[in-house]
Amino acid sequence: MNKENTAIPSEFQINNPIHQKHYLVDGELKKWNGESADVYSTISSTKTYAPTFLGSAPDMGEPEALNALEAAVKAYGKGQGTWPTMRVRDRIECMEQFVEKMKTKREEVVKLLMWEIGKTYPDSLKEFDRTVDYIYDTIEEYKTLDRDSAKFEKHAEVMAHIRRGPLGVVLCLGPYNYPLNETFCLLIPAILMGNTAVFKPAKIGVLLITPLLEAFQESFPKGVVNVVFGRGRAIAGPIMKTGKVDVLALIGHSSSANALQEQHPKSNRLRLVLGLEAKNPGIVLPDADLDLTINECLAGTLSFNGQRCTALKVLYVHDDIKDEFNGRFSEAVDKLPFGNPWDEGVKLTPLPEPQKPEYIQELLDDAVSKGARILNKKGGKHFDNYIWPAVVYPVTKDMRVYEEEQFGPIIPILSFDDIEQPLDDMAESNYGQQVSLFGKDVYALAPLIDTLANLVCRVNLNSSCQRGPDVYPFTGRKDSAVATLSVHDALRSFSIRTFVASKDNELNNEILEKLLETRLSNFVSTDYIL
Repeated sequence: MNKENTAIPSEFQINNPIHQKHYLVDGELKKWNGESADVYSTISSTKTYAPTFLGSAPDMGEPEALNALEAAVKAYGKGQGTWPTMRVRDRIECMEQFVEKMKTKREEVVKLLMWEIGKTYPDSLKEFDRTVDYIYDTIEEYKTLDRDSAKFEKHAEVMAHIRRGPLGVVLCLGPYNYPLNETFCLLIPAILMGNTAVFKPAKIGVLLITPLLEAFQESFPKGVVNVVFGRGRAIAGPIMKTGKVDVLALIGHSSSANALQEQHPKSNRLRLVLGLEAKNPGIVLPDADLDLTINECLAGTLSFNGQRCTALKVLYVHDDIKDEFNGRFSEAVDKLPFGNPWDEGVKLTPLPEPQKPEYIQELLDDAVSKGARILNKKGGKHFDNYIWPAVVYPVTKDMRVYEEEQFGPIIPILSFDDIEQPLDDMAESNYGQQVSLFGKDVYALAPLIDTLANLVCRVNLNSSCQRGPDVYPFTGRKDSAVATLSVHDALRSFSIRTFVASKDNELNNEILEKLLETRLSNFVSTDYIL
């Protein structure tokens, strides 16, 4: 054991770098002999700070991207492929086989989640387990969807058998902050509904996908899931330019989504499933329970260092309580323990993006130059791989931290005496995902809830913004999302209603009866899975 590694528990140490030399295309784990990109963690494994070398991943380009796309196109087969025409029961069996294999890789994936993106050990476990639960829940929801479709309807003498069918080829691009969970919240429902996919892991959090390549290969027919590695511009751009992608499934920034859409030659045919940026506000009313509110705002602003689209990224505090809130909140921020992901009770961990501390400092400098103050004593203190959360007040609209989604440890606070101020700001904002509303008076809360529900897609009452539980809709207005992701909605986002219709006459009825009796059609069927 390296002497400098003694502070790191043995089960979490990186003793041998991972050099990923395979990628999955057309059902084969192909050997990569080209250029590779080194993967580093901002977490140091030595006494003197230095990034930790984790390994390398293939740095692929256009030829490999187009090969993966052609494999997905071939597997879909213009809707005639094995996968899109397969019985629901059989597709579910493939997915069940995959999730069982996935569960055997829990330890490897969780370890890499900590090292690659700096997520705490409990949160890394939670991300893995939540993803497994999501897959099982999606399977059960698909069974319900199939049962509800196992019937015929009759209107105006026309019989109809209505089901949901796949859309085609999906390009799946996930985010670095939830590289497993949010990526699979796109990929799993997409393929379960009969689509085929090309999947490129996020730039940060790339190695943690590699333990699952064999599970994908062994669980699904060839070409259903194709996994390639590299930079987004080198992989996604060429794929989109072909016009052969039917669905762009992306969780990231709207600028990336817009750039990719523009490269598609027939964007009117492109279905979008997008989870994008947000600037979720917290609104603290004068009668708010400050103990509860401060705890929720701490979690909302600084869980995973604020690197969540659902994070509270701006706080509006009523004038009557601003001094007390600001003082207590600032003290609470400075008490949060900082350390490595495996340290017990740690709340703040190293930032996975090496350039993020510098960016946060730019926001701080801009705010201070325009009249803001850093309220907490530790605010802006630099470490080699971190910058301490800064509580910034008073924030004005001309400051970058008000306008930009900071996606990191800086908390802008504005005060208000008229509730119309935060409401107007939200109405003018480019974003509309969620809001947290803190207060007790139902006469004040009722009209606010009614208005806020038309500005965002989730109003959190006396609680921080969040995605889960996954059975609830997850979406946003304006630049924050396109389509809805939840166990229920995602299956529908990646499919389209399609049906067989026939006039109610003797010939057609006889044909339908024979189809049902012989079970020759996987589509026209009243069988269902219990």
